Amino acid sequence: MGIFERYLSLWVAIAMVGGTVSGALFPGSFSTLAGFEIGGVNLLVAVLIWVMIYPMMVNVDFTSLKRIGDRPKGLIITLVVNWFIKPLSMAGLGILFFEFFFRGWVDPADAREYIAGMILLGAAPCTAMVFVWSQLVRGDATYTLVQVSINDVIMIFAFAPIVAMLLGMADIVVPWSTLLLSVLLYVVVPLAAGMLTRHLLIDDDGDENRVQAFSTKLKPYTVIGLLATVVLLFGFQGPRIIEQPLVILLIATPLLVQSYGIFFIAYGWAWLWQTPFSIAAPAALIGTSNFFELAVAVAISIFGLESGAALATVVGVLVEVPVMLSLVAFANRTQGQFPHEPVAT
Repeated sequence: MGIFERYLSLWVAIAMVGGTVSGALFPGSFSTLAGFEIGGVNLLVAVLIWVMIYPMMVNVDFTSLKRIGDRPKGLIITLVVNWFIKPLSMAGLGILFFEFFFRGWVDPADAREYIAGMILLGAAPCTAMVFVWSQLVRGDATYTLVQVSINDVIMIFAFAPIVAMLLGMADIVVPWSTLLLSVLLYVVVPLAAGMLTRHLLIDDDGDENRVQAFSTKLKPYTVIGLLATVVLLFGFQGPRIIEQPLVILLIATPLLVQSYGIFFIAYGWAWLWQTPFSIAAPAALIGTSNFFELAVAVAISIFGLESGAALATVVGVLVEVPVMLSLVAFANRTQGQFPHEPVAT
C-alpha cells in the first residue's frame, strides 16, 4: 500500500478542511463552478468521478467468472451481505439515528438527505480498495477477483432498483431517469471502457503485466481525483458546514455502527462455516467496504452538489479508511481461528 492509500483518511480530512475554508472565503468562485452542468450533472465533478472509477474497472477480469463455482461459501457470504443485509441495515440505521436519536438536532429535510446518502453508500459494494484490503490479509487474490467481478455484474442491474426501493421506504421521491442515467454514466460506461482497455493491453499469450503497469501508473490520478472531488463538495457546502460543524459527527456515527456491524456479521458467519481465512477475511472486508465513488456521483446527480446526500457520501470516505485498517488488523490477529489453505496468486 502506497503512502496515498495508507494515509488516505488524512488526505481526505485535509481536503475537507481546505474545501470548507475555501468555500467560505470564495463562495462566488464555487457558485460559478457549480453552474457548469448539463442535465443536472456537473461536468467538472463528472470528469473527476470518471478519473476515479475508470482505473478500477481496468482491473476487473470477467474471465474469472468461470471460477464462480469454486468454494461457494465465501461467495455466498459476499453476495448475501452485500445485496441483502447491508443495504437494508444502512437504511434502517440512517432512519433510526436521524429520525429518532438525532431528532431535534437536525432539520427534517436535511435528515432525509443524509439518510439518502447513507442508502447510496450501503447499496454500492466496493470494487477497488477491496484488492488493497485483500492483499493486507494475504487473501486469495483470484477468489477476491471473482467476488468483485460478480458484484460488478450484479450492480449494473440491481443498484438502481435497490436504491429506489430504499429511498421510497425513507419517504424520499425517486427520480428514476436520473438514477438510471447515473448507473449508465458511472457504472456501465467506465466498466465498458475498462474492459476495452484491458483487452487492448493484454498480450496474445494472456500476459497481464501491461495491465498491472497501466493500473499502477494511473493510481495517483485516482487519488487526486478523489481529493479534488472532496475539495469541491466541501467548498460548495463551506458556509453550511461552518454553521453546523456537528453534522459531520452525526453522519459518521451510524456509518461507524454499520461498518463494524457488517464486518462482524460476515466474519462471524465465515467462522461458523469454517471458511478458510484467505477467503473469509476478504469476504468480510468486501461486505464492509463501499464503492463510495459511485455513491458520491449518484448523490450529486440526484440531489445536487450542495445536498446533504452528497455530504453524507463524502463523510463515508473519511470514515471508511481508518475503519477498514482497524478491521484488517483485527482479522490478521484472529486468523488462527480459521482453517488455512494454500493461497492462489
